[in-house]
Amino acid sequence: MAEYNKWMDDKIYDVCLEIPDELRRKDMGAFFKSIHSTLNHIYYGDLAWIERLRDKKFTPRKLGVDLFDNFENLKTAQEEMDHEILEWSRTLTPEALNETFDYVSNVENFKRTLPVWVLATHMFNHQTHHRGQVATLIKQLGYEPGVTDLPWLPCLEGYSISEENFNKT
Repeated sequence: MAEYNKWMDDKIYDVCLEIPDELRRKDMGAFFKSIHSTLNHIYYGDLAWIERLRDKKFTPRKLGVDLFDNFENLKTAQEEMDHEILEWSRTLTPEALNETFDYVSNVENFKRTLPVWVLATHMFNHQTHHRGQVATLIKQLGYEPGVTDLPWLPCLEGYSISEENFNKT
């Protein structure tokens, strides 16, 4: 999922570079209003979870406030974050994923204790959920985000489908 995250962020940001800044910032009725603010929120979530899961700390930040006004700075920060997430994911073991983790929810402000694998899965699900919103907004503006399906992840290109395992419909 860390590979997928990086691949999709690269694709989304490449398309967003083609979109004029005023359109990236346009309130299109999404939960975080615009492409720019939704991408900021994805970064916000990544930062919160990597701080918790990797660094065992959390810096409170206000939900829904853009961390980056400048799109290029946001893009650079997300690229660096994606690299950090990828490197962190490579250190994970089944034992580490099965450990429990205590944290205080920034949304509900109470303590939760969950297995690391649940929280890591949540981090990746959060990215995918909001990137799906961004892909929809991109399409609504007339731009093409391209294929977003996991089986098209470039690192899976070496796998093949045999005829006996392929159900033709």
